[in-house]
Amino acid sequence: MIFPKTSLNLSGERFGVRYRIVAGDENEARARAHGICLEQTVEVPDELLADDDIRAEVVGRIEDLRAVSAGRFEVEISYAVETSAFELTQLLNVVFGNTAMQPGIRVLHLDLPDGLLRRFPGPRFGQDGIRDLLDVHDRSLLCTALKPVGLSASDLADLAYQIALGGIDIIKEDHGFNDQPFAPFRERVERCAEAIARANRQSGYRCLYAPHVTAPADQVSKRAHEAKSLGASALMIAPGLAGWDAVRMLAADDDLALPILSHPAWLGTFVLDPDQGVSHEVIFGQLPRLAGADATIFVNYGGRFTFSQDDCAGIVAGAARPMGDYPTIFPIPSGGMDLSRLPEMYEFYGRDGVFLIAGGLYAHGPDLLQSSREFRRAVEKLSHQ
Repeated sequence: MIFPKTSLNLSGERFGVRYRIVAGDENEARARAHGICLEQTVEVPDELLADDDIRAEVVGRIEDLRAVSAGRFEVEISYAVETSAFELTQLLNVVFGNTAMQPGIRVLHLDLPDGLLRRFPGPRFGQDGIRDLLDVHDRSLLCTALKPVGLSASDLADLAYQIALGGIDIIKEDHGFNDQPFAPFRERVERCAEAIARANRQSGYRCLYAPHVTAPADQVSKRAHEAKSLGASALMIAPGLAGWDAVRMLAADDDLALPILSHPAWLGTFVLDPDQGVSHEVIFGQLPRLAGADATIFVNYGGRFTFSQDDCAGIVAGAARPMGDYPTIFPIPSGGMDLSRLPEMYEFYGRDGVFLIAGGLYAHGPDLLQSSREFRRAVEKLSHQ
């Protein structure tokens, strides 16, 4: 059969996705690209479509296809904005729904028009907003994580107090913290928020505290609001666990209105195979901004993970390149860093980086307060040299 001929009244506005395709030659690459156009929209064989607006407008459209290396092609495919239903979940479904299960196809970049971007809140604070909260405009920012899972709430609060008093700008929780019995969420957040507030009063600093609010779907918003009521001044959530739309929900909540840090847990599986999945730029740069995160945590090159300098440069580009009216967001490189790496990190990320040293900070010396002060002095020196 052929489906009934259909007329549609669409806006004509389209968004673009750049894919990398593994194929033997250009003909095969074009055939695979045409398969993406169908799979990501109508999901029926081409011969079943009438010569109508569904074929002309709804089906993805190949805008450009070129060879980039032997057996590797890049293709630009555009989609009608209406296929997204103007919902983040469906937008991501169109970008890489069923095609995510096909080998040899990788999402490289999203090109989203301003009209579509305006349907999503984007980052509430971005780099400038977080700097305003901290009243820090002339240097890179410092971040660390409360560790390890298993400590009591009171022990964690003691660590938080020393770190905040030492001048660290952002204290986040390790992503392993949730609502475990040895440090229940409410007690932990209340104690740590009070400790950081006490340190801020003594030091005059404005250290932000970001508890981890990833939770079951029906509890994410409740946990975030509870964190704010207990004194949290920021939030951290893992979209790979909670879903990208959970980030959007928190970012759009005017009663919440706290900076959001996106954590990379579970997302590495998307990026590690260079011939499939999703690029570092998209997963750790563009998608956090689209969902509304104000900072994106990822693993730095040269640590205990395998990201390269090019991978990290792509993330920085995704966090900063123009996306409608969205502000730039902070890149937060992490993962096995210590104070000795700061000059190299500063040279690579510059003043707009947030340097997250956690295990390396605890291991730096026996006095956590002194180590935190050394961390701050080192970054101030680099930023003003």
